[in-house]
Amino acid sequence: MNIAEEIRKIKQELRLSMNGVASAFMRENGLNYKLNFGVEIPRLQSIASEFQPNHELAQALWKENIRECKILAGMLQPVDSFYPEIAEIWIEGMPTAEIAQLTVMNLFQKLPYASEKAFQWIAREEEMFQLCGYLLLARLFMKGEPLNERAENEFLDQAGATIAHAEGTLKKAIVNALLKYEEINKQRTQEIENMLLQ
Repeated sequence: MNIAEEIRKIKQELRLSMNGVASAFMRENGLNYKLNFGVEIPRLQSIASEFQPNHELAQALWKENIRECKILAGMLQPVDSFYPEIAEIWIEGMPTAEIAQLTVMNLFQKLPYASEKAFQWIAREEEMFQLCGYLLLARLFMKGEPLNERAENEFLDQAGATIAHAEGTLKKAIVNALLKYEEINKQRTQEIENMLLQ
């Protein structure tokens, strides 16, 4: 099967798995996609398991303005061919926080340069980059990844500066990253607790 045929097969599976109630619920809750089949994550994982990870397929899926295609792209993208500049392009094209969360979980946290990129992203102005950065740091902290003193200070400084004016999903992501860091580093507990009161 070539890439076009694989995309056709995936779209056919998505139509068969369509959930109009879930799709309507997402729309009502502000998750606006050009096309949303409302397919649940376990079903998407099952569809992804039918295909080999493939860079060209993942890139083609990402370009589709369809919720499920973007989620599948993160599941099917091989880590070794996903260069930092591609990660930046993907974040620029992220339509919702849901896609950010799932892409971080399925792909970004596995990248060899994940920590380096997370720090670059939390320092950027654009909210989607910040969101991906804090989501990624939380995932790395959950894996027990430590920070050296310089990185720790940078993380806490950025989080402290951003949390004061952050709202919604970004604020939740910062709070979550701080809580996950607190679990692996008890020495800064008081400082982190003070930030969480902002």
